[in-house]
Amino acid sequence: MKRTLMLLIGVLTFVFHANGQTSGTQTFYVSHRYLKIPVKNGAPKRNVELWLNNEKVRWFDVELADSVYDWIAYLDIEKWKGQSLKLSISNPDRNSQGFNSFEQVDLQDDNAVYTEKERGQIHFSPKRGWLNDPNGLVFFKGQYHLFFQHNPYGTSWGNMHWGHAVSSDLIHWKELGEALYPDESGVMFSGGAVVDTKNSSGLGNNNLMVPMVLFYTAAEQSWKQGLAYSLDGKEFKKLPNHILDKISTGNRDPKVIWHRPSARWVLTLYVEEEHGQHSMHLFTSKDMKTWEFASKVYGGKGNDRYLFECPEFFELAVDDDPKQKKWILTGANSQYAIGSFDGKKFTPEAERLFSQYGRDYYAAQTFSNEPLGRRIEVGWWRTHTNQGATAFNQSMSIPMELKLKTTEKGIRLFREPVAELQNLRKDQLHIGQISLKAGKLNQLQHFSGDVAELKLLITPKSARNIQINVRGLVMNYNVATEEMVVDNVRAIVPLRDGKLVLRLFVDRTGLELFAQNGEIYMPINYNFDHNNLQYGISVSNGQAVLDQADLYTLKSIWSD
Repeated sequence: MKRTLMLLIGVLTFVFHANGQTSGTQTFYVSHRYLKIPVKNGAPKRNVELWLNNEKVRWFDVELADSVYDWIAYLDIEKWKGQSLKLSISNPDRNSQGFNSFEQVDLQDDNAVYTEKERGQIHFSPKRGWLNDPNGLVFFKGQYHLFFQHNPYGTSWGNMHWGHAVSSDLIHWKELGEALYPDESGVMFSGGAVVDTKNSSGLGNNNLMVPMVLFYTAAEQSWKQGLAYSLDGKEFKKLPNHILDKISTGNRDPKVIWHRPSARWVLTLYVEEEHGQHSMHLFTSKDMKTWEFASKVYGGKGNDRYLFECPEFFELAVDDDPKQKKWILTGANSQYAIGSFDGKKFTPEAERLFSQYGRDYYAAQTFSNEPLGRRIEVGWWRTHTNQGATAFNQSMSIPMELKLKTTEKGIRLFREPVAELQNLRKDQLHIGQISLKAGKLNQLQHFSGDVAELKLLITPKSARNIQINVRGLVMNYNVATEEMVVDNVRAIVPLRDGKLVLRLFVDRTGLELFAQNGEIYMPINYNFDHNNLQYGISVSNGQAVLDQADLYTLKSIWSD
């Protein structure tokens, strides 16, 4: 559908610069909350700046539409109501209509949001724009807070802000707008968040209001680590001075935790050292503003991405035994180490372990103060959602609870979908014990669904292969090799007591497979055929037993 531009907001002036570049400028009086910015996916990028007097207050690149746009981005300008701003656009076409759509409005037009056919219905995605790493996962004032890397003005990576959404149940999310904007020290790269319950930072309000504290990297310019805080979980203020200076170009992603035995805050930072050496540096602090170097842990080099960026560092009980705990250190690709931590030094006991075997799952982060004491993880899931004129791109995984369990190979990390997801269940089909033979009737033929959860318990017996057809996407399990293959993604799924336990969450943009009660996690990004809602199960060369199946259609997280 063609959407055209409207409403000139000021007198257009062209400025010619010494470097041969031109810019168009307009000055306007701020009378509403948002400035509408027309976006045409794939159009040439223009630099847009907003100036208050002689101070540049907002700046970004955008694929600016001329006469026809795909979608509208909204820039919050409410803080400057009653003042005049100057809008500048680099290298505009003299005949362009781009300025004509910079209309001021008080409300965003959300009529078609969350109903798009490309939109995942059980996975968080941004209302508009690009999303990548989850940031600052924290529980504060009765709500779960999800921050995320965000480009509000385009569907590809760039203009890194911190987006912000909240939830009361980890499932239904409400987007609040941008929490952190780029500033003179750089764009806002990833980091973590904590709740300073004892006001050790002194950022609280006379000890009456507990601060939420965010840690971020000011990237591409200073490569310093910054701190921002909030007393209400909505408005954030940055400290004027950075808390850590640059160690190397590209050092990034500060993750902070509280270490109770040493009564210190611990900050883990990714640092690329000489010759492409990946490392995690650990620092300690009493007040989160002054940090001392404590130790470092080395990962891989170059393309060996073990302990590469986006660190996570936390402690978990082994087999739910609070007297036996281990520390986990991970990087962005989810490879992890298990070991001990004395408050300054992490000592690995097992390294280079894999906890997920899917495709395009990255930069996962966990809630550090989950109210039920769970360790809940959310990861960036690189879904193929940038389709045509769509206004958003990329998704998060479903939230998962992490546990450490003892296996024959040693202690390993397990993932299980959070219990709250059961509240999305709608229609159910239960199937009792049934024999599966080659050529036999499909036992799942009476189930169909756009968004679904499947729980399957299977005894392979003499079957050579077991195939599960999910809306045209075939999952194949080779019984002899114990290998699961889904869209050319492979993982070894060992049988336990001769059985295969599978749990699948199916959305429009892919599926997440949990095998053997969370021992194996396989997220597979895949755009399903909207016309194919069918499921199936079959075997070849022998027989198996479907001991039990429970199949559910699921409600959308975007509905009330």
